[in-house]
Amino acid sequence: MAESWNKKDREQRKRKAKKDKAEKMQERKENAKKSSFDDMIAYLDENGNLSSRPPDPRKKVEVKLEDIQIGVPEYVPPTEAELTRTGKVTFFNNEKGFGFIKDLVSQQSVFVHANNLQSPIQENDKVSFQIEMGQRGPAAVNVKLAK
Repeated sequence: MAESWNKKDREQRKRKAKKDKAEKMQERKENAKKSSFDDMIAYLDENGNLSSRPPDPRKKVEVKLEDIQIGVPEYVPPTEAELTRTGKVTFFNNEKGFGFIKDLVSQQSVFVHANNLQSPIQENDKVSFQIEMGQRGPAAVNVKLAK
């Protein structure tokens, strides 16, 4: 049986591709730069950036194994003192029974209703209070005159 022209052509192309691949591999081997292990090492500096120089040993920080926390820290409920805030009454309408208190620390304006008062208040009074989320946002509760 005689081989077809297409088969010979395909075999010739395969041999040529194999030869080209071998030549490219040989060329890469000859032109390869001889690199040492030290050239391949990369370091991280104190800011977390890659560097070719080792970090300064004087800036080394020792971390204790006990100080490393993995996961979510345990919830510690806030104390009564942490929840209590102080503020100044900026507006209060006795007829309608509501007003606003400006927190002295965060400068946040907080709604206050007459039902949450422990003692009567007026505008410009200094008060202590706690914040709870109401229907329309933060609201002051347990409001009393500060000393």
